[in-house]
Amino acid sequence: MPADSPISSVVLERINESSVASGAGGCKQAYRQPAASQVPEHVFQYHTHGVATNQCCSAVTQFIAAPVATVWSVLRRFDNPQGYKKFIKSCNLLIGNGDVGTVREVRVISGMPAVSSTERLEILDDERHVISFRVLGGDHRLVNYRSVTTLHEAENGAGTVVVESYVVDVPQGNTKEETCVFVDTIVRCNLQSLARIAEKIFRTNYRL
Repeated sequence: MPADSPISSVVLERINESSVASGAGGCKQAYRQPAASQVPEHVFQYHTHGVATNQCCSAVTQFIAAPVATVWSVLRRFDNPQGYKKFIKSCNLLIGNGDVGTVREVRVISGMPAVSSTERLEILDDERHVISFRVLGGDHRLVNYRSVTTLHEAENGAGTVVVESYVVDVPQGNTKEETCVFVDTIVRCNLQSLARIAEKIFRTNYRL
């Protein structure tokens, strides 16, 4: 972002499920910032972002009926995002082997308003179950995109809550709300896919 851009430190509120509306392709859109009280403070701190005036910031949550360890085994694979992100066709590691600092190039399926994205792994915390990446470049409109995803056990211990927040530049010609609606839709589709895959793995292992 430009050095002279005013920056404000934004702590995301928590998602209120009642404000989630149905979106395109069977995916849900989170139009508002999170507002529910289920997110513990030790998780909430990771979703604090510095946001410039030309950027927008939002978050999406997803409940998964599988243990944190099962969900994390899928989510942590920075080298294999297509394992649950259905809009990604392929992934090639350019630098590193999956540790922090690894750079990947992902290719996007046809029909999306993008071709490729170059991304760097910023955080991979196996103890706290936190992963974060930053977009370095590529053929797309998500300039200066940074995402943080956390996992924590649901209050009743019956599954996992995923929180994914992000900051991104607002493309020229679009509003902040339009940008958030677009990105929220993609994030929610990805998390719903993650839920289906993790729950299937858990059911299969549980039967064993």
